[in-house]
Amino acid sequence: MIKRPSKHANLILLVRSCVASGHYVDTYHAERRSGERRINRLEIEYVLKTGWHEVAKDKFDSHYKAWNYSLRGKTLDELEVRVIISFDKLQMLVVTVIRL
Repeated sequence: MIKRPSKHANLILLVRSCVASGHYVDTYHAERRSGERRINRLEIEYVLKTGWHEVAKDKFDSHYKAWNYSLRGKTLDELEVRVIISFDKLQMLVVTVIRL
């Protein structure tokens, strides 16, 4: 059985710090999905800066041995979006985006 690492205690502060400092990247999957779902990078950033943590949607990815966190919010155009993020040793990763 894989030992799960602890979840980040101050997730929202960490996310907003990563966005402010530019220490995050979109995965290939997130780039594809954002294009398919017509959600641009500025909308994703806005949700990361202003959204809330959907704790019930967090999932542990045993393949990558990392937590995937769900943030949800609205864009300036009132589009409701869920952004799934994770962290590696260097930065925050935008895993996927979902139009709700």
